[in-house]
Amino acid sequence: MSRSHRASHTRRRRLLAAALAATVTSALAGAPARGEPAAAHKQRVDLAPLSRPFVMPGFKEQEFNGALFVGEGETRFSVSVDLLTGDNKVVHENMVPNIRRIGPIATDGSYYEVELSTDDRTLTAEKLGGLQAMLDNPESWDAEDVAAARTQLPTLRARYEQIQRDRRDIVVRFARVGPTELVGSVTALDDDTTVFIDASAPWSEPSRYVVAGERTMTGTTTGLTDPGRRAHLRVDTDAPADSGASYASLKDMLNAMVGKSGAAGDAAAALRWELDRDETVTFTARMGDTELAPSERSQAEALAILAQARSRVDDGSVDGSGPVGQTTTYMRDAMALNANYDEKFRRSFVMWGLGGGGDDIFKGWDSAWDGITALSLDPALALDHIRDFYDQGGPRYDQLHAGPMHAYLAWRAYVRTGDRSILDLVYPVMVPYIDRMREFDTDGDGLLESPWAGERLGGRGNHLGLDDSPQYYHFVQVPTDGTDDRDNTNLTDVALNSYYGLFAETLSQMAGVLGHDADRTRFAQLHDRLKQRVNDRLWNAERGLYLNRYLDGSWEPTTTPTVFYPLFGGLAAPDRAEILVRDHLLNPEEFWGEYAIPSVARNDPAYCAAGESHEEVPAYRYFQKHDEENACEEWQGAVWPPMNATVYDGLKRYGFDGPAAQLAAKSSDLWLSTWKELGWFPEYWDPEPGQVINGAATDTAWRTYSWSNLMPLMGTQELIADEPWGDPRGVRFGTLGLPGTNSVNEVPLHGHRYTVVAGPRSTVVHQDGRPLFKANGARVVVRDFVVDGGSVTFTVKADGDARITVFTGKGQPRTVTVPEGSTHVRL
Repeated sequence: MSRSHRASHTRRRRLLAAALAATVTSALAGAPARGEPAAAHKQRVDLAPLSRPFVMPGFKEQEFNGALFVGEGETRFSVSVDLLTGDNKVVHENMVPNIRRIGPIATDGSYYEVELSTDDRTLTAEKLGGLQAMLDNPESWDAEDVAAARTQLPTLRARYEQIQRDRRDIVVRFARVGPTELVGSVTALDDDTTVFIDASAPWSEPSRYVVAGERTMTGTTTGLTDPGRRAHLRVDTDAPADSGASYASLKDMLNAMVGKSGAAGDAAAALRWELDRDETVTFTARMGDTELAPSERSQAEALAILAQARSRVDDGSVDGSGPVGQTTTYMRDAMALNANYDEKFRRSFVMWGLGGGGDDIFKGWDSAWDGITALSLDPALALDHIRDFYDQGGPRYDQLHAGPMHAYLAWRAYVRTGDRSILDLVYPVMVPYIDRMREFDTDGDGLLESPWAGERLGGRGNHLGLDDSPQYYHFVQVPTDGTDDRDNTNLTDVALNSYYGLFAETLSQMAGVLGHDADRTRFAQLHDRLKQRVNDRLWNAERGLYLNRYLDGSWEPTTTPTVFYPLFGGLAAPDRAEILVRDHLLNPEEFWGEYAIPSVARNDPAYCAAGESHEEVPAYRYFQKHDEENACEEWQGAVWPPMNATVYDGLKRYGFDGPAAQLAAKSSDLWLSTWKELGWFPEYWDPEPGQVINGAATDTAWRTYSWSNLMPLMGTQELIADEPWGDPRGVRFGTLGLPGTNSVNEVPLHGHRYTVVAGPRSTVVHQDGRPLFKANGARVVVRDFVVDGGSVTFTVKADGDARITVFTGKGQPRTVTVPEGSTHVRL
């Protein structure tokens, strides 16, 4: 296309875009207000596991820019939107660094939106600021590092400025029209933006793709589980492409996109457009058993469908409002982004990080937390996630908290869904696992010692995923001949024994449901013994902490959040739990403060001790040098979501509802700051307000790390959750401490959908759009809320006198007034 022709073409498209903007704005104006009660505008939508055929945007690992099509017999296609960078690279997969904004995304895949950028933000203004701080304060750093900064800064600054000049951003949107059809669009946010729409085999499977005109690509494939099944793909665009071709392989296509040689063939196809700012290309992609007729859908029609789908994202999906409740909405978007499809076992699951998580589910504790988060959003995804985990072999043994955490996940899945098949699947795997753990009892006293792990086996602390936690710096090897390839050590481990206790209690609960009476008793007795021994041996009365202890009786002095883990495992004595929370957790000199909870207490010598502290430069106090991690990274001070979640669950278990609410609010605030500023949900955070995070734990995994969503999950579960330690039929709701008024909508639990609105003087709960509970006059937390025939029972904790009304749907509403404190109610 000539420059003059293209300019005229661009003007026509800009006029069309301006005309369509009013249509989109009008459609969005009709959207219900976020946080509006379910009864006002929502219909209950039951989420179901994936069934064939389906089309799901963003459901192929490492490619958040496209959609996966799966038909009967496992016929599979993918369609993607690609972006050319200023330095002639293609943003096609492994694109976590290129995500700038996420959402809204519906959990059922009916709408999906991401913003992508050519700037991968590996070089940031903050990193340049660190180098400048070294030059401005040379006395605070080593002379050699200052000299290196002086050399590096001009080059890096020039490179950064060039990246910003060349930056191109696009917005990709998808709306699912039906199980085999979606409408998509790509909009350029800058002039001179090169984009592609491509069609290819999602896992390099045998299939054929051709460009069938300047607006069309088609594809054909056969079923992987049913070779007799044949499927067809057709992609039609609203505007003619500037160019297009079919290629012999995906690699050939990607080479051709950047001007290199790409052999012609039929393994992949792509159409190319040169767009200016605000220009949009829309497309319709369909899959069918027979050849498909052309789509005549106009851009106006496509944009109207996208606008309508966007306005309905919250219908049937979990969302929230308020200072903390709003993070529920964004957590939904983040988890939906990380939902994936296991092409080998043909199940959905949540990918954990590393630029998309790769092909397989992670078999450590990460995936347990992912499943727990998914339960509050999409139980079908959570159940598929669990089944996929065991399809791939179940929990790893080198990280000894994987078994306990996945048992905990399975129990919570059963409590929330009533699906006993999960217990049938998990229990036979977990009994041999817990029985094997006895080999780490070095001295035979019933408590477990930390396994020995040198660098070859992942480093000290890796047995609990705490890779460089300073509490494991000084244990020593004790040779053994157990079944594991690690030796033992001389350090009795509070965290490990807390997980061991949780494991025993969880298996006892499972055994009770499954009718294994002997196991139920055996595991309950193990939990009781652990409780006694942890309190006898691991409570340091002088410091008021549960601490690791060497076999010679001396204490390991490092204070980390694992001192609170006995609450999570149900092992802490109530009076000692009170001391832990009052004197340590809520102490800003140790764990409390604006950013909580650091992975080492702030007043511990090991806190952020991986490098020098540059007190003269507050924003870069822990900055080391270019491309080195911040001294507060990893488990030496950083705030980690699974630690916060573990402490939070322990607080709720022991009834510390005020501190739990405060922790949920702090966690949500920290998560929200990163989400709003950067569009990321990271693996962990710097523990110091105003500090600059200088590095990542594992490449770019930290930007969209699935367990990050545990931070907003605490806020969601403050408002409504299952109660893992209570009546499996019960519901817990309400809060004693979230700031302001917060709501969550459409939260799935026990086969129902709940909306909760909780403020300083009222708490209102709807079930499936109908009133269920109302409390006026005070804040309340309600536990074990059970409707059984004609009666309702629950325990309520109120921070003042409260008038409570319960609507059971049978007869007149029932009302009771409760005083401040805890009250058991039966109506």
